[in-house]
Amino acid sequence: MKIGVLVGGGDAPGLNAAIKATVSKAHEFGYGVIGIKNGWAGLLELDTQSLNLDDVEEIHSRGGVVLYTSRTNPFKIENGPKQVIQNMKKLKIDALVVMGGEDTLGVAQKLHEMGVPVVGIPKTIDNDLSGTDYSIGFDTAVAIATDAIDKLRTTAEAHHRIVIVEVMGRNTGWIALYAGLAGGANLTLIPEMPLGLNQVYGLLKFRKQSGKAYSIIVVAEGAKVLQEKEQILVATQERDEFGHPRLGGISRVLEKLIQENTGLEVRSVILGHLQRGGSPTAFDRILAMRLATKAVELIKEKRFGEMASFQACEVVAVPLKEAMAKRKSVPPELYEMAKTFFK
Repeated sequence: MKIGVLVGGGDAPGLNAAIKATVSKAHEFGYGVIGIKNGWAGLLELDTQSLNLDDVEEIHSRGGVVLYTSRTNPFKIENGPKQVIQNMKKLKIDALVVMGGEDTLGVAQKLHEMGVPVVGIPKTIDNDLSGTDYSIGFDTAVAIATDAIDKLRTTAEAHHRIVIVEVMGRNTGWIALYAGLAGGANLTLIPEMPLGLNQVYGLLKFRKQSGKAYSIIVVAEGAKVLQEKEQILVATQERDEFGHPRLGGISRVLEKLIQENTGLEVRSVILGHLQRGGSPTAFDRILAMRLATKAVELIKEKRFGEMASFQACEVVAVPLKEAMAKRKSVPPELYEMAKTFFK
């Protein structure tokens, strides 16, 4: 048995621990492992390397991805899926471990329907995949964002300023909500729960009148903030192969609007790719190892088309089709709980 392993989409802390666990478990079963570089692009271009225990011994604590990654979509390339299947045969790959978010695993699901033996591992700092409580990289991203909020609080207080901290989250606000709660944010804005600018102004003015000299606002990059019923959305015209526009900069727009409409001094900070960088937390390392171990076990059991999943502290398997059926959004009741601290 020869296993191929690839990572697609954005990088996430913990992926190297998952690669190490894949190789380690495969070795236990007597399987060989081929690392596919740069996601689906590597399978299209035959860009690979063999992986053994020595290659992965010390990578579990490293950030980034030793195999690299890309946002390549084989279904957007002429004869892409056919080329993937042919190259798997050339490389004599019997099964494929795919680590990714909804886009990368969506490709894996389509290939599975075409007969490709594939299993999935959930990886996304956004934590928006259905079928799993946590995905690789989320815990580290929240820890980084929380640490940034803690640091920014001291300077905000010193200068009597409002500081807006922009975090990642195109469609869901998991990072923003968790980091906002952990960091004691006075307001958190997320894509799932639209909020009017007048509500934002009102809260900030109330805090000022109550003697609160500063405020911390956490905003997800895709947050729905309404100005006279029109949504503020900051995006470029650039799109990736999955059709997603590049977001970023909503905090700067809010900075200007809040300053103009409240007279308060405001600063914005975009954390951006800092949230993807650095060493993974202990939680993300262990989560990655558990999920990857399960994925190789699924291959041994020939349970293709399934994804290793973390549910209620247990590692189980769910069909990729089920995991791809809908996006996991922040539930209203969780946001309502967070609003208790919007003061």
